Amino acid sequence: MKVRTRFAPSPTGFLHIGGARTALYSCLYALHNKGETVLRIEDTDLERSTPEAVEAIIDGLDWLGLNFNEGPFYQTKRFDRYKEVIAEMLEVGTAYYCYCTQEELQKMRDLAEANKEKPRYNGMWRPEEGKVLPAIPEGVQPVVRFRNPETGVTSFDDLVHGTITFQNTELDDLIIARPDGTPTYNFCVVIDDMDMGITHVVRGDDHINNTPRQINILKALNAPVPAYAHVAMILGDDGQKLSKRHGAVSVTQYRDEGYLPEAVLNYLIRLGWSHGDQEIFSWAEMIELFDLKDVNKAASAFNTSKLLWLNQHYMVQKDPAELAVLLVPYMQAIGIEITDMAYLEAAAKAHVARCQTMVELAAMIQYLYVEELTYDEESVEHHLTAVSKPTLIALRDVFAGLDDWSSAPLKAEMKDLTKTLNIKMGEIGMPLRTAIVGRAASPNLDETLILVGKDRTLARLEKAIEKIG
Repeated sequence: MKVRTRFAPSPTGFLHIGGARTALYSCLYALHNKGETVLRIEDTDLERSTPEAVEAIIDGLDWLGLNFNEGPFYQTKRFDRYKEVIAEMLEVGTAYYCYCTQEELQKMRDLAEANKEKPRYNGMWRPEEGKVLPAIPEGVQPVVRFRNPETGVTSFDDLVHGTITFQNTELDDLIIARPDGTPTYNFCVVIDDMDMGITHVVRGDDHINNTPRQINILKALNAPVPAYAHVAMILGDDGQKLSKRHGAVSVTQYRDEGYLPEAVLNYLIRLGWSHGDQEIFSWAEMIELFDLKDVNKAASAFNTSKLLWLNQHYMVQKDPAELAVLLVPYMQAIGIEITDMAYLEAAAKAHVARCQTMVELAAMIQYLYVEELTYDEESVEHHLTAVSKPTLIALRDVFAGLDDWSSAPLKAEMKDLTKTLNIKMGEIGMPLRTAIVGRAASPNLDETLILVGKDRTLARLEKAIEKIG
């Protein structure tokens, strides 16, 4: 049997981090077992599904690098197939028309609540041998209900949670087609999984209660029942259900905030799965090691600090030329057009170890691309002072006489100046950085000076001296 998984988002919003993890687990399980993955867009909610949401979901999957063997398939383009199966079920008696009015259904709910019972359909229109059905009321468009077994149990061996059992008496006759004839979510899912040969369903544990109903429909159709793996929800840093208040919720928002897809994938695989104490996984290692049986039953807490740590790791490990290419849109976002990729590569390489996101890196090297520096006021207060002014003047004078603007001469001049002025290197470094960078933090001084260049260094030193007054 070839393993076939599917990722089936509803396009009522963007691809959130929980959905991305489900997509990752589905892809990895299929790849681990040399199987296939299907992308299916479950867009039967016609009022809430939008083309923009579909585009955002596919955009997020593409950015993460999650590829699918088939799809995307759209449920709204399969309505004829669903109606065909419903007609067959009506003919063989595994489904039936129900003409209950909203008032009648409300009475059933009220009666159940009064008896402190779980609200459920009472089978009013369910055909039974010897039963006389009510007269069909005028002007009522019927729904179609699935004839669920009334006795016994429905069990399945969940690959994450183990055996889960439901009493069939707890499952009322599910509506599988609305009054206008459109099929419902739980029915469409079943037919799609059946037609697409899905062998393993990976999804959130909020779908556990749907599973026995879907299994019973599959059995009624004499179709194979896939294996199910229900993964636990993701909680926020505060232990509450992940929501907008926890920050980024769309996968593409993580991209916009400067995270690399490798970091997000590496973070997501560890958010509910582990392999010993290993934290860093290549894509090949993920495929080799991932198995659904190792997924945790308990919910996982989102840890932004760990994601930032991973992101910094991948940024530092990234080839500088590739890092520069990835950095271009973040530079453009702050109004800087790049014309010299070699220079951007050198700038990124020099600063990357000090940053946790691409947004931070772009902001950190902005000083190399502007005419007017933005000064950090605290750095100015501490380092551009009357005490440091003679040092800055001396630096301006010795740098002006340098013909070789490279590392060795720059280091030598600064070292000599510490002896001449009888000061420590920190008393040179902090004022110099503040003068040419705008803040008292930068890479090594010689590296920073080379990136700024001789002419701009002299001009910025002059401005800093004037700023002191």
